[in-house]
This record gives sequence, structure tokens and C-alpha cells, in this order.
Amino acid sequence: MRHPLRRKGLFVLAGGLAVLLGGPFLIPVPPLKDTHPPKALADDDSRFVEINGLEIHFKKMGQGAPVFLLLHGFAASLYSWHAVIDQLSQLGTVIAFDRPGFGLSEHPIRWQGKNPYSSEAQVELVIKLLDHFGVQQAILVGNSAGGSVSLQVALEHPERVSALILVDPAIYNGGGVPQWVQPILGTPQMRHLGPLIARQILKRGRDLIKLSWHNPALLPTDMLDFYQKPFQVENWDRSLWEFTLASHATGLSERLDELTLPVLVITGDDDRIVPTKHSIRLAGEIPNASLVVIDDAGHLPHEEQPQLFLEAVTNYLKKIQP
Repeated sequence: MRHPLRRKGLFVLAGGLAVLLGGPFLIPVPPLKDTHPPKALADDDSRFVEINGLEIHFKKMGQGAPVFLLLHGFAASLYSWHAVIDQLSQLGTVIAFDRPGFGLSEHPIRWQGKNPYSSEAQVELVIKLLDHFGVQQAILVGNSAGGSVSLQVALEHPERVSALILVDPAIYNGGGVPQWVQPILGTPQMRHLGPLIARQILKRGRDLIKLSWHNPALLPTDMLDFYQKPFQVENWDRSLWEFTLASHATGLSERLDELTLPVLVITGDDDRIVPTKHSIRLAGEIPNASLVVIDDAGHLPHEEQPQLFLEAVTNYLKKIQP
């Protein structure tokens, strides 16, 4: 009786493996509807430049020094800076851009060579942008995940960064997908399902934006609409999945003592995305960093309390500039 039972067990095991390996491919992934090329959604003041083979969307205002380069957070866009960009441009030149896979920058799903969503490629993109505009040194202003990119640029290319302004930066909890999970997510089965998983952000997006504010009741309705705009770009779901696959721990928190340039850390007093205590800790661990905690603000103080944010930046510039 053992042999028939053993054969039956092998058939069951083989059937289970077949379902596990082939089942995901039976789940349909319908194409996105009502999506458009990025340039079709551009504003009158939108500009595009090709960097490393990618069309990068940016806006540029002001003139002269200092030069501010603004880096938005995960699933955001340069729109995140809309409430402060005009007044920042009165202090110098402001360049805000959409990181690849977000906003109206290109959403590559196939490429040759370096993965455009990797942290290394994002650092290289910042340097190439500065080169394009003929900027030798810039003040990098990074919010959330944009803060982690800014910090990595400063560590890898300190000669190109005159100061850092880190706004609720994702440093301690910004390591991306756990390393042991990445091989699973990179399987053909998960790559097939990935866009469906990425599309869940449409259901949770507005809740996440509200969670980012201390008082979501004050969130303008048109702001929510602007945050939805990048989800009209073709292939946004597949590029978001590729971005997720490329995320990995960077170990930035272990290199903070290498920083010798001026650093200002700004946080809302009620950040529920990157806890306020993390930003306070960060300012304490970066040599000679300054800290500003903005009252009645969450993860996006530059949107929720723009005047207090601008006051913090202006006061800090007076402190560090001769």
C-alpha cells in the first residue's frame, strides 16, 4: 500500500506546486484606462529634459545663488512644493523635479544597464541634473524618501552640496523592501501580479494624504485632485512596482557622522508617517545639525504650514550664509 500512497502524495504535491506556480498567471491584469503620456498632462510652466535616457519633468524659478533642488517623497511629485516654491525663488534659483516613476517624469518599465529606480541611479540623476543646469553646488531640500536621496547625494558627492534641508526625512525607516522578500517579489508570478498590488494605492492614496496632515479637515479639495494627477500617466502602476523591487536598505543611518556640511532638519510635531521622534533623533546624531519642529503640522509641513516652513528655512540661511 505504501507505493500507491506515495504516488498519490507526489501527485498532490505536484498539483499544489502547479497551482502555486501557475495560478498567479490565471489572474487577469487588465490594462489601465484613461491614461496619457506625461507631456499630455503637463502645466504651462512644465519643462522636460533628457537625463540618462529618461525624460525628466521639472520646473525652474528664480535666479542666482543659492540654488535649491527640491526632492519630493514617495508617491508624490514636484507639486508637493507648490505652497513654498514662489517664495523660495525670491531667495535664489529653485529647481523642483519629479523623480523617475513619479509625477510626469518618465515611467520606464524596460531599460538597459543600471536600474533607473535604484538608489544609485537616483543619486546619479541628481548630479546629472546639476550638471545640466551648470550648478556646482546646491542646497538639497528633500521630503520623506526625497530626504534619504538628498542625504545619500551629500554623502557620495559632498563637493556638490552646500547644505541639506531634510523635511521629515525617511532615514531610519526608509530602507525599502526587506532583503529576504525581494527574491519573492522578483519572481515572474509576482511581476505579473505587481501592477494589481501597486494599484491599491489608488484606494488608499487619499487616506495616506490625510494621514500626512495634522489637521486633514484643512486639506483643500483641489490639492487631493492634484495628487491624483500622476495616476493618469501611462504605466504608472508597473513603474511603481519596479520602484518597489529596486528598493533596498542603504545604511544611511550608520554614516551620519561623515556629514560635515550644514544640515537643517524640519519636522511637523505630529508626523504619523515618519514619527517626529525619528527626526529629532536624526538631528541629534548628525554633527552640528539644527532642528525645527513646526507646531500643528504632520508629515508635510511645507504644505500644511508653508509660512512657518519658509521662516525656518530663511532663518537657517541667515545663520549659515556669510
